[in-house]
Amino acid sequence: QVQLVESGGGLVQAGGSLRLSCAASGRTFSSYATGWFRQAPGKEREFVAFITRSGGSTAYADSVKGRFTISRDNAKNTVYLQMNSLKPEDTAVYYCAAGQVPTLESRRYSYWGQGTQVTVSS
Repeated sequence: QVQLVESGGGLVQAGGSLRLSCAASGRTFSSYATGWFRQAPGKEREFVAFITRSGGSTAYADSVKGRFTISRDNAKNTVYLQMNSLKPEDTAVYYCAAGQVPTLESRRYSYWGQGTQVTVSS
């Protein structure tokens, strides 16, 4: 299986930035599309962004478009989420996931990290 470990979360004030990393081990990372999801207290897990195997195509939720950037470095087996202009409503646990196809549907991802907390103060 593929193991995914997120890092880079923390506490930041509104308007600040964070860069999340998702390090993969096990199988070849380049074989998988990857996505970022988040879950705030009392809310369902929601799609944030995905990136294709080669990194050539990306997609974003409307709520983060223009502020977040997903990227990957297959040589380093790592996917990133650069988060700029953070808002309090971005506060959530952020999860990375890997699957066979890029999709907004969380159920189609086979592997998940344990999540990293992002807290944005107002």
